[in-house]
Order: sequence, then structure tokens, then C-alpha cells
Amino acid sequence: MRLRVLVLHIILTVITASAIYGQEVVTGLQSIPEIRTAWNNRDLNKSGSLPDTLELPFFDDFSPPSVYPDDSLWADNHAYINNTYPIDQVTQGVATLDALDSTGILYSHASSSVFEADHLTSQPINLEGVSGDNFYLSFVYQPGGIADLPEQSDSLTLQFYSPSEDSWFSIWDTEGSDSLHPFKPVIVNITGSKYLQKGFRFRFINYASLGSVNVEDIAMLGNCDHWHLDYILLDRDRNAGDTIMHDVAFTRPLRTTLNNYEAMPWNQFRSWFLTEMGSGLLVHYTNNDNILRNVTRSFTITDVYDDIEVYSSTPGATNVEPGEQISYNIPLVYTYNTTGSDSALFMIKATLKTDDFDPRINDTITYFQVFSNYFSIDDGSTERGYGINGQGSDNAMAVFRYRSYLPDTIRGVSICFNDSYQSANQRSFDIVILEDMNGVPGDIIYTQENVLVDPGKSLNGFITYILDDPVYVDNWFFIGWRQRSETFLNAGIDSNTPHNGRQYYYINGIWNLSEVEGSLMIRPVVGKPLISTGIDHLVNNKNNIKIWPNPARDFLNIEFRNIFLSGETRIIVFDAGGREMISVYNTNRIDIHRLPEGIYLLVVTDNGVRISTNKFIRIN
Repeated sequence: MRLRVLVLHIILTVITASAIYGQEVVTGLQSIPEIRTAWNNRDLNKSGSLPDTLELPFFDDFSPPSVYPDDSLWADNHAYINNTYPIDQVTQGVATLDALDSTGILYSHASSSVFEADHLTSQPINLEGVSGDNFYLSFVYQPGGIADLPEQSDSLTLQFYSPSEDSWFSIWDTEGSDSLHPFKPVIVNITGSKYLQKGFRFRFINYASLGSVNVEDIAMLGNCDHWHLDYILLDRDRNAGDTIMHDVAFTRPLRTTLNNYEAMPWNQFRSWFLTEMGSGLLVHYTNNDNILRNVTRSFTITDVYDDIEVYSSTPGATNVEPGEQISYNIPLVYTYNTTGSDSALFMIKATLKTDDFDPRINDTITYFQVFSNYFSIDDGSTERGYGINGQGSDNAMAVFRYRSYLPDTIRGVSICFNDSYQSANQRSFDIVILEDMNGVPGDIIYTQENVLVDPGKSLNGFITYILDDPVYVDNWFFIGWRQRSETFLNAGIDSNTPHNGRQYYYINGIWNLSEVEGSLMIRPVVGKPLISTGIDHLVNNKNNIKIWPNPARDFLNIEFRNIFLSGETRIIVFDAGGREMISVYNTNRIDIHRLPEGIYLLVVTDNGVRISTNKFIRIN
């Protein structure tokens, strides 16, 4: 079934909302915020000039951080490079083909009939003088993952391009099905003089189709038919059985080192660090080889604001059996501390040291531990849309449970609302804050009525609703929304983070524990009063760099004072969640007009050595 609408225990095709008893509903996304942001910033991160054809070998395992394919290898940017949609991936990062275009929105020609959706097309490759006897293209693929499984009428197709005939030819394809399977290897021999030429290309095409959705349910129209590709290798001296990846690689992303939260206020953490500080760093990696491999694991923690490495650990080497998947909790004997008083940011970097022949690109992963003015359970990436739909849902509520370790004041509520087709979810709702009654929602202690659904313009799609009146909280509480109609609101769900009994929904006078897999992306913002733009103070950790104006709207000027720059100067802009937004070299002025409004971190390096860290504000 298209869109994989999950309604409690049942997956069904929605016929009409008024005819169905109100219930939880989960759908695919109509757009992806990370891709929208990357598209807006695309001219800030261009590669240099490319050769007219690439030389062998051709290899890509789609290691992040960019959401687009590497343009030195790939000619289009339809595929979504991510590490959140696949299941049991063989290396960190995959290329996902779906029904969203390169701008991150549903294709304009999408329909219930099969249509040509995403492409992943190689740059031209020089195959002159190559013998087809031992020349192969290999890759691994998986349908669906945690997202929508393609139907039998849908397909993933591999095509080869003949330069002499200026034509594409279909070589391999696979149909969709109703069953998920692990990543499967495919290897294809490339023969024939029409391919073995200078200018050869290959491409993958996703043939997708939307389900039928009535006009009453248009807000539930979303992404579908996901295929995940990884470890693409084109080279000589291979054979039909050469599908083993001689590689030990990280597979899943790093997550929080805290016991309960992905992010939390700095003052709350410092007061309760004995309760909240975790004892280890969980890493996931796999020996994709067919031989025993010896692996050394290590990690470092850097205080980003103070530019100091504050902790490192190398717990030693271990042998990993062929095909073995490892989940290892690296011991962590450290508690976060810094010179700042209101916020902190720490970069955690984990590495694997393996054999010299092992590809290095997937042996390092990075995570930013954020301490700001909000609590977060979700990882900041929305994979699906959530709402309560159907008869009787016009007064329904969805809430999430949080704990404030100290008496504090809720100043705002941040919610990730997804885009809906034709803005069908642009309705009003009420923000609600409730007491906690032994783990279940109690009385409503605050209501802010008639606020409008607004898909945020930040990287992860959040928008912060500032409360008209501050709300005092101490210990456990619930935050959420109350619907004012039976319209599906399409809030973000982080499908990779279980809610572990924290998520409830209310309909027809009864509170129910949510049966949806994942966590509702809603966050309480606490502490000092919030203002629409600006911050109370800025931090400049180094006096050798001056940036102005601050706040800035279109451009940010950079002055290097009393320092000698010996080599290649790189200016990197990170958002508040630690994601790289801009990276440019050797300049005194950067264009920031496409950045969403908010607070950013500007890092300057010289020959790879960090020399300055500064905060700035982007305003509209």
C-alpha cells in the first residue's frame, strides 16, 4: 500500500476521514527540510572544475555529511544522502531514491500511475582500452527501510549509456514487493564496444507511484517508494563473485552521551550531571570482509566554544569475525564542563583504525552534543508525518512527557510540522501543557489557543511558538497540542528514536499510550524570556578575528587581526545543532542570505588548525 499509512495496529488505505473513527495516523513526508536547506545553499558549496571524464576505479559509499551526491562523481542531485532511512546498512550513509525531487519536495508530475522519479547518474567515465572480460559494476540495495516499501508495479532500474549511440539501455531492474529484506549485492558485467568507450555513464532510476487520496485527506499525501543504494564500485580485474566489501565501517550515526536527552539546558545538566551523564559512547560497525579483521576504536571530545580537546579514549584493539555486526559501548569517564554559563557545544569524534587497504571515508563519525535552552528527545531528523485523523478527532490531543530537573519556566514550544500537499494542514490548533499524574497526562495547566501550523524554515523544520505567559514547571510535565478540527496536522516523527512510553494521545475522552514507533518532534524551551531575534550576548573566543555586522542579514564580513595566515584559510558555519551549513575558503566576506533566521557558529581554520570560534545571528 502506498504511503504506508500506519493506524495503530492496522495499515490501511484511507478512504475518507469522516467515515473512519479517530485514530493515530503516520504518513510519508511531502518534503525533507534538510534538502530544502541544502538546495537554498547550493551555490555556497560548489565543487571546482571537473575533468571531462573520470578514470577508474569509480567508488562511492555515500558517507555523509552532504545530503546530495558527490558532484565529482554524480551528474544529478536527486538522491538523498542520509543515514536515517535504511535498516542494517553496510556502511554509514546511503543514497535514497524516492518520490521527492532535488529541492526536497514531491515531484510535480507525481501521480497514482507509475512515473519516473529520482535518478542517480554518474559523471562520464573513460572506458577506452578496458576489457569486458573482467570489468564489473557492483552495488548493494534495499527497498523501503523504515520508510515506504515500493509496490510490485514500481521498480528500481539500472541503465548504461552508449556514447557512440547517444542512448540509454536498461540492464537490470527489480520490482517492489510487500516484504523488507536486508541489503542485497548485485554485480553486473559490462561488455560490448558500445559501452567500453570514453564518456560511458550509468544511472539508477526509481519508477514510483502515489496512492489514491481523497480531497479530505490531501494533507496525508507524501513521499513513497524508497530504494536505498550503497557501496557502488566500478573497476577492472573483477569477477562475477566479487561482491565482498573488504571494509570495516561504521554503520549507524552516533547519538547522545546523555542518559535521557538528546539535548538539554546547560544549567539543568550541570546541576544534575550525576543523573544525566552517560557512562559510555555507543558505536556500531560491521566487518564487511570475508576474513578476520583487527580493529582499534578510539574517540575524542572537543569543547567547540573554547576550542579545546577535553577528553580522549582508546580502549584497545579487538578481532572482528567476517560479517560480524558490532555494537560497542566505549567506556566514558568524563563529565561535560566548560567556561560558558548559558550554553555549550561539544564535538564527539569516533574513529576506527584498521588495515591500510581499508577505505578511510567511513571510518570516522562525528556528533555534536548540544546544551542550549531546550529539552529534546528526538535526533532532529524527521522521517515521517504524524497526526490524529478521522471522526471525533476535532478535540484530540497529542502530548509528550518531559522532566525538568530544576524548577524552571517554559517560555516556548518548538514543533516540527511537515509540509503538506497544497498546504492542506495550514490550520489552527492549541498548545497545551499538562500536569504529570504518575506517568500519564493529568490536568491542563496552560493553553494557548489558535496558533497556526507552520513548517519551520530551519534545517530540521522546527518553529518555536513563544508562549503568551510563562509556565512554571518542576519535575515531570507533558507538552503538546489540541486539534480544533479533524484535519491531519502532519507533525514530524523521528522514527529512529523510540518514545519509551512518553507519548500519549487523547480522543473521545480517553488518554491512550501511543502505538506509533518513533518520537513526536516537540520540544519545551525554558529559561530566560525569548525574543524574536537576537541574543543576550555574543561569545568571541578569540580576539584575532572580528566579524560584522552582527546580527547580519545578507553578508558577514571577516577581519583577520594581528595574525599570520600561513596556508589555506577555511571558514565554516555551523547551525545550533552542529550541522555544517557553509564552507568556503580564503575569503573576507561570506554570503549568508539563504541561511534560516537563527544563531550560528563561525569557525575559522588555517591549514586545518582552528584559530577562531565566533557566534553570530542571522536575521530576516
